[in-house]
Amino acid sequence: MMDVLERFLRYVSYHTTSEFGVKQIPSTERQWVLARDLEKELREIGMHDVSIDDHGYVMGTLPSNVDHEVPTIGFVAHYDTSPDFSGENVKPQIWENYDGKEIILNAAENIVLSPDEFPDLLFYKGQTLITTDGTTLLGADDKAGVTEIVSAMEYLIAHPEIKHGTIKVGFTPDEEVGRGADLFDVKKFGAEWAYTMDGSKVGELEYESFNAAYAKLTFHGKMVHPGYAKGKMKNTMTIAGKFTTALPENEVPEKTSGRDGFYHLTSMEGEVEKTVLQYIIRDFDKGIFENRKEHFKAVVDQFNETYGAGTVELEMFDQYYNMGDVVKDVFHTIDIAKEAMEELNIEPIIKGIRGGTDGARLSFMGLPCPNIFAGGHNFHGRYEFVAKEAIEKATMVICKVAELTAEKYKK
Repeated sequence: MMDVLERFLRYVSYHTTSEFGVKQIPSTERQWVLARDLEKELREIGMHDVSIDDHGYVMGTLPSNVDHEVPTIGFVAHYDTSPDFSGENVKPQIWENYDGKEIILNAAENIVLSPDEFPDLLFYKGQTLITTDGTTLLGADDKAGVTEIVSAMEYLIAHPEIKHGTIKVGFTPDEEVGRGADLFDVKKFGAEWAYTMDGSKVGELEYESFNAAYAKLTFHGKMVHPGYAKGKMKNTMTIAGKFTTALPENEVPEKTSGRDGFYHLTSMEGEVEKTVLQYIIRDFDKGIFENRKEHFKAVVDQFNETYGAGTVELEMFDQYYNMGDVVKDVFHTIDIAKEAMEELNIEPIIKGIRGGTDGARLSFMGLPCPNIFAGGHNFHGRYEFVAKEAIEKATMVICKVAELTAEKYKK
């Protein structure tokens, strides 16, 4: 059986960055390379009914090895990486027996991964860390999850003494641009419930997520020679700058935590006549979420009143909702995962996700889908890291969840 480190390092070598604003799925051709190799690998380890569809969704089945009825369960991960930071030419670094001190990721550029800034590093003292070289992201989000699912299936196939029901696995493109569930065939997948392997710290078990919306603002102005612009020029960059300060200054990601929601400016591009701002709006509470959107629209209306009708054009749509509204009705999915962790001496950390996974949308598509840790930290940037031992633990959680599910439905 392949070592999880070897498998993970192979997966992160693939450039699979997705791209916003592209209609096709996958949004980038480069995602196909890993998708096709995953299809091949699932066949090679002995999975059944392996398929890849016209949009890069990879699925496979591990048949039941018990003679009683067990609900079909699934495990899902995404293989694309975030466009927030470069995912090309990833050069992982391995740090065995991590000593708890700062790690020089890149001496030439003075890029340091320090426990003073990222205290979660200390949780993995004495373990084998995998980091970036400081110039790209790592891709543990979510190639650690992909590694864990494939490795767990390979382990269960090699250990038939571990009894389990039918298990479905699914790998999705374009999760990082909010489209991973768009064309996921829930009926074909055929699971009663599933788990995304897309959390962070060891022990995380999440069944709530943000309610999420996207907003695009286009500011329209007028360019006049600056020497003769008085009373004539309408500089959209200036107006857009004022818009960013018109929203609550403390309701931004860098000043919120726990169940706090926020407005997050993700992109700004402009010139005098046209400036475009892109925002995401987030909150756990559905009522407050709706109020946030209404407040955002009210600020747009205020700016159109102040600077002239049509100055600000708003495009807004919902992306996903709090999956807790679905999972609360099938809470045994959480109980089984919690028990699996406890049997493996992993302390469950049950909390809400300050983000979203494919599971948030899949839950509303008929596939309840809470989220289990994958082990990575500091996603979407140069400081991303994961411990080999965390990947191993998540792999065994998958196996234990499968085993416990079969046990609980034994007559």
